[in-house]
Amino acid sequence: MQKEYNTQMEAARKGIVTPEMEIVAKKEERSVEFIRERVAEGTVVIPANPKHKSLDANGIGSMLKTKINVNLGVSRDCKDYDIEMQKVMSAVNMGAEAIMDLSSHGNTQPFRQKLCRECPAMIGTVPVYDAVIHYQRDLNTLTAKDFVEVVRLHAEDGVDFVTLHCGITRKTIEQIRAGKRKMNLVSRGGSLIFAWMSMTGEENPFYEYYDEILEICREHDVTISLGDACRPGCLADATDQCQIEELVRLGELTQRAWAKDVQVMVEGPGHVPLDQIAANMKVQQTICKGAPFYVLGPLVTDIAPGYDHITAAIGGAVAAMSGAAFLCYVTPAEHLALPNVEDVKQGIIASKIAAHAADIAKGIPHAREQDDRMAEARRKLDWEAQWKEAIDPETAKAVRASRKPEDDHSDTCSMCGKFCAVRSINKALAGELIDIL
Repeated sequence: MQKEYNTQMEAARKGIVTPEMEIVAKKEERSVEFIRERVAEGTVVIPANPKHKSLDANGIGSMLKTKINVNLGVSRDCKDYDIEMQKVMSAVNMGAEAIMDLSSHGNTQPFRQKLCRECPAMIGTVPVYDAVIHYQRDLNTLTAKDFVEVVRLHAEDGVDFVTLHCGITRKTIEQIRAGKRKMNLVSRGGSLIFAWMSMTGEENPFYEYYDEILEICREHDVTISLGDACRPGCLADATDQCQIEELVRLGELTQRAWAKDVQVMVEGPGHVPLDQIAANMKVQQTICKGAPFYVLGPLVTDIAPGYDHITAAIGGAVAAMSGAAFLCYVTPAEHLALPNVEDVKQGIIASKIAAHAADIAKGIPHAREQDDRMAEARRKLDWEAQWKEAIDPETAKAVRASRKPEDDHSDTCSMCGKFCAVRSINKALAGELIDIL
């Protein structure tokens, strides 16, 4: 029997409810029709390559719960695939909905295929990273068709979304050369395309052969994540002409993908002053017609190496509150090193806090219920109930256990002891003696 649809968007437009839409509707506590309508219009994407058999589907859209992506993968200096797989499973266990495999060393395909066999999170890749590794040839010797074929390879392996830096063109080369950006381009994928265009004199292959790429993505239901090659890498470059002009082009490419029933999300800025974030989100929503916005941070200051998970969480909360749908985590190792397992944990927790805070602010149904249960547990000084609601219960338990109050049986903590306000009020309301000494 011939399949009735190729992509989630095509199914939605035909009025077909897919199993993935049903899963997303249940998770989001929304009606299936609500999800189907928004997939049809492009404001929600469900990255779900049929070859990713282990996938636990999720929806990405500004009216849904904010989702978290974790970047992982091996590099020349960190080659251990077992450690990367440990990071993957740790990230999934902590609630990450997506994993991007950014491997740039060795034989990348077996690891990518293993992820698609075993990992329930959405799997994303950046095919341009893999091009030099796959062909084992220097960048300037690759052809436009070589890049397109790597997109096909990743789609056939089962990845759910691919980041393609389609919006950077030869015009961008002249902008960067003539411009006054402090950081020029900080997108790794964007810089590779920029370098390839500079060395070969040719147009960006992901832009020139976009229609062929759309056919690949339609065949395998791969969601395109339109990469922001010109994203600002410092506060001074935020919201400049280069960034906005690329965004306009990404808006045009979004419409072309939708015409082919291909799902799209749009990647957004990296370093943005706090007061510019909301405006950036609104501009993207207007230009890209509500396509889900996927942001790295944004980082709200440039001076916190070692703490950039915090600077990104501040920006991420404001971005998601203002319309971003998908936060790419940032770890303490950002700008410094490949993250280790503890860095990954810190990055995920910071991003989850930002996402949850934003969901409360934008009124996602039931988002605050966990907070209300935590407040009730704290009022009762019920520590076991508090652990159940904590975003990272193991850390919370460890902190309390390491600094117990002088009275081991106390229901307070060592911060206030018997001066605890909650304890005093509870006793006063119950008509009990409030013993301090």
